[in-house]
Amino acid sequence: MSEVANETKNDDGDGLVGRQSPEIPGRFGEPMSVGHVQYSQGGGKTRPSRPMFLCLHGWGSNETDLADMMRFVAPYNDFASLRAPLVLQEEGPGEFGSGSGAFSWFHQGVPAGDDRDRDLFAAATAVDQWVSAHIESGRDVVPIGFSQGAALAIHLLRINPKRYRAVIALSGFVAQARVAGTAPADDELASLETPVFYGYGDRDSVLPKYELNAACAWLEEHTWLTAKDYHTLDHAVSLEEFTDVRQWLVLNNISSGIE
Repeated sequence: MSEVANETKNDDGDGLVGRQSPEIPGRFGEPMSVGHVQYSQGGGKTRPSRPMFLCLHGWGSNETDLADMMRFVAPYNDFASLRAPLVLQEEGPGEFGSGSGAFSWFHQGVPAGDDRDRDLFAAATAVDQWVSAHIESGRDVVPIGFSQGAALAIHLLRINPKRYRAVIALSGFVAQARVAGTAPADDELASLETPVFYGYGDRDSVLPKYELNAACAWLEEHTWLTAKDYHTLDHAVSLEEFTDVRQWLVLNNISSGIE
C-alpha cells in the first residue's frame, strides 16, 4: 500500500492526523497533551496583574532551558515553562546546558509540508488547551519560544489569536497551512495587529535562509512585526537578542502591569 493511501485510510476523518513518522513513534498531527510544567517562583502567581510568559523550548530540550532564559528577558514577570510531550530521551543535555531529559513538540526536528501543518496544529491545540485550563481568562499571556517552540508560539496566534497579548519567536519557522483546518484563525489574526518579535541568526545552520525569510514575510503580513537578524549568530540565542527583546517589551508596554 502506498504512503498516500495509508495516510487516507488511517487518518481521523478530517485530515488532521497524517502518516506515521519516520523519526519519533506516532503519526503527524495526532492529538497530544501537556503534562510537565515549571513555574516561576510562587507558582506563577506572584505578579498576577502582569502578563504571564509561556515558555516553549526547542527540539531535544526541556522546560528548564527557557526558564533559565527568563531571568534575562523578563525577570519581574511570572512564567510557566512547558515540557513538550514527545520523549526523545528520559535524561540528557538540553539546548542551553544540562537538563532533565530531551523532548520534542513535533515528530521530526523540522517537519515539512503537510507533516508540519498537522504537527503544529496538534501541538498548538494542546498548549492552548493547557492555557485555558491553567491561566485565568483575564490575564495576558505572552508565548516565548525557541526553534520548535518559536514555531509553536507563532501558531498559537493561528488558532486562538485573541488569547495572546504578544509573541516572542526566536529562530522559528511557520506552516504553509495547506491542510484544511490547521490554521483556522489566519484571517482574523491579520486584523488584530498582534505585536511579534522575531529574532534569528544570519549564520543559522539548522533553518535555511528561505525558511527565515518565509517566516518574516508571513509575520509581516499577519502581525505587528519587529524582526531582527543577528550577525554571526547560529541557531541559538544571544545576550544582544535578550536586550532587544527587553527593550521591545517596554516599548510595547507588555512586561509591566498595574500592581
